[in-house]
Amino acid sequence: MRPEDIIIKPVITEKSNDGLQEGKYTFKVNKKATKVDIARAVEKLFEVKVLNVNTINVKGKEKRVGVHVGKTPDWKKAIVTIDTNPQEKKYLAKGGKEMKISKKYKDSIDEFMGA
Repeated sequence: MRPEDIIIKPVITEKSNDGLQEGKYTFKVNKKATKVDIARAVEKLFEVKVLNVNTINVKGKEKRVGVHVGKTPDWKKAIVTIDTNPQEKKYLAKGGKEMKISKKYKDSIDEFMGA
């Protein structure tokens, strides 16, 4: 699956807005997507470092219009925690030489609120 097919849209509620300060973003995602798929899609689309992904299967609600009763579809929600303070990674290379990986990551998702 392509990253555009995995992340459907952001979920904007009061509770999800409270989590933005901690680096937690909420998305409606494809029902077949795994946590690893979601993490890779968010990293590729928004250029951030994903620390944790929690998923929830949301059951559809029962709705009625007049005498007709129906049900809204079930969907999957993902709460993605990103690294709000990305730093360079250091490791020891061959011969004990210290190397740095300086991959540029953003510290927030600007597109989330439509900015």
